Amino acid sequence: MTIRVLLADDDALVLEGLAAVVSSFPDIELIGTATGGRQALKLARDLHPDVAVLDIRMPDIDGIRLSAALLAEGLAAPLLLTTFDEAELIIKALEAGACGYVLKNSPVARLHSAIVTVAAGGTVFSPDILDFIRGQVHQPSGEVFARLTEREREVVSLVAAGLSNEQIAERLVLAHGTVRNHISTILEKTGLEHRTQIAVSYYQQR
Repeated sequence: MTIRVLLADDDALVLEGLAAVVSSFPDIELIGTATGGRQALKLARDLHPDVAVLDIRMPDIDGIRLSAALLAEGLAAPLLLTTFDEAELIIKALEAGACGYVLKNSPVARLHSAIVTVAAGGTVFSPDILDFIRGQVHQPSGEVFARLTEREREVVSLVAAGLSNEQIAERLVLAHGTVRNHISTILEKTGLEHRTQIAVSYYQQR
């Protein structure tokens, strides 16, 4: 299945380069580009991409607020692509529920893998972002997963590995609906808001 991608970056040169790279992927269709957050949101509403690859700092609506808006409206899975690795931005991106956070100096193959993973419903972070999550973000209580059953803990570890619900179902030999129910229960028991927070909490405790 072809993955439909929307790109947004306010740097025209970067946007052109990203468009060329994404267009070269045989399993991905570039359906639109935007130079600002407001334009990207309009295109997402009109074109219905599977994944929106977003720069963090853009005019009108930045990538973090745009991620939250896209998720709230069910428009696309947001993947943040940026040169900015400051702690404050990473924290805000995670709180917004962004499905991935990849630095622009990442290899082309990693960008492709990230788009595919996010399109499938998974989460993905560059290795250096994972290092940051483990060591620098405010550490939650070690009891965050204490109330979970063994099966729910298995689901947590697979969510943290970036697997989609379908992939988790296949791995654990469960129905897709059962996995969905497990994740809902995990969120309820832990007080977390979305699967990105599940992944972050998992890595913080390792």
